Amino acid sequence: MLLHIVCLPMPNTPPPEPFDDVNEEVVEEWKQETSPYTRVREIISHAYTPQPVASIATRAHVSEKTARKHLNTLADDGFVSTQPGDHGATLYARSSESLVVEQATDILEKLSVAELRERVSELRSTIRDFQEKYDAESPEELSVKAADETLTTQSVDHDQVDADLLEWKTTRRNLAFANAALSISSAQRFISDENVSNSKTSVSS
Repeated sequence: MLLHIVCLPMPNTPPPEPFDDVNEEVVEEWKQETSPYTRVREIISHAYTPQPVASIATRAHVSEKTARKHLNTLADDGFVSTQPGDHGATLYARSSESLVVEQATDILEKLSVAELRERVSELRSTIRDFQEKYDAESPEELSVKAADETLTTQSVDHDQVDADLLEWKTTRRNLAFANAALSISSAQRFISDENVSNSKTSVSS
């Protein structure tokens, strides 16, 4: 049985505010609750392709001069990467290094070092399985082999190859993040041990 829902008009109900007005209120609230630096950082944190400063400034609701100042600061900190654009302009994007560190830190918050090492072992095993299955060292090599085989035979299961290519690339990416997380964990332990050693030396002297 189909259930028909009938919307009846409600008396004395004011009409909703226009979308543009609501959007302006949200923007104004965002500007009041955040600093220009915070807004620029928030916008660039999601810019994975190079962007001109004008675009970032518009979305962060700051002047181009202010945006450029904060973007250069973020670039000095390694959070942003830069590259030359047209007519001598500079383009800005979220740096891949900062993305790796962010992802690795998130992994360390969810997994212990022992669990992470086990995960790395599983990911490496999955990659070896793909290498043996297709007699290829990388997804890129598999793509070339699949294209070559397409020219000579119709036996290639494109759907299966495409699915395995996606899983292989995802596994390789996750392995890179997991290894980065282990490296960060190792560095943190080293720094912690150094601090403890220095502290004991200071006390004994």
